[in-house]
Amino acid sequence: MDYRPLGRTGLVVSRLGFGSLSLTPPHGLADPSSGIALLEEALDRGVNLIDTAEIYENYYLLRRALARRRDGVVVATKSYAYTRTDMEHSLVRALRELNRPYIDIFLLHEQESALTLRGHYEALAYLVEARDKGLVRAVGISTHAVAAVEAAADLVEIDVIHPLVNRRGLGIIDGDREAMLAAIERAHRQGKGIYAMKALAGGHLIGEADAALRWAFGLPFVDSVVVGMSCREELEANLAVADGREVPGELKARLGTRTRRLVVEEWCQGCGECVSRCPQQALSLNRGRARVDPERCVLCGYCALACRSFCLKVV
Repeated sequence: MDYRPLGRTGLVVSRLGFGSLSLTPPHGLADPSSGIALLEEALDRGVNLIDTAEIYENYYLLRRALARRRDGVVVATKSYAYTRTDMEHSLVRALRELNRPYIDIFLLHEQESALTLRGHYEALAYLVEARDKGLVRAVGISTHAVAAVEAAADLVEIDVIHPLVNRRGLGIIDGDREAMLAAIERAHRQGKGIYAMKALAGGHLIGEADAALRWAFGLPFVDSVVVGMSCREELEANLAVADGREVPGELKARLGTRTRRLVVEEWCQGCGECVSRCPQQALSLNRGRARVDPERCVLCGYCALACRSFCLKVV
């Protein structure tokens, strides 16, 4: 496994990171013990960056997987908190439920622009104070927006940016792939640590996973690529690509037989854009949210092109 410095944070992260959103019931986790075992194996195989968020409600699972490991593991989490008080609650909860003396990376979740960063500034200021006290090692943002990357690049308070980027540009809410890449590269030149998300576009690029991951790992200004994994076969394949090896044909065949489905996340706003875009008429609106008819859905991915909030995932 290749490791790289995460900007100027002093943290060193594996080229492949583990995105733990996949280890939640809506994303197919039926048995917590299997998720714990998968995380433990990933750590044993050299993956040292684990990404989670308060909203994922899986701190209990990470705590058990990390029980034997204190040193060398980099844990990142996120909160939507706006105020100092709410962010303090989020940090205290993360420290307690993860049973860690500090959180390596704490992010403002899903920032969109300089305006939203200003709206969260009280929470950001609290995280900076927590960093100064040693309760947090690095402070940053996660985002699907070019404008937020550009704004964060110029803020001295920000150490780390966790941006959405993939070879098709799916999920970027305010620009295209090239604009996002330019913003990320500039932020990295300014010393920000960059660990990317959604290299497989929430599962919509599963059919071209090898190419999509090799493209992401090939970005010299991205320190780590976090990928959601829910089974040992996915871990094996992702490790192979991260190490520059070919994925064995037999492993590809096993992954190809996995049953996958489209999931609509809880934050769906019911705008209806995905419904009008779906050529299979597999999506409809019901009580203000998109709903999927699994009998019609063929996992074509056209809905992902229409969803500004990136709430449609293939799992």
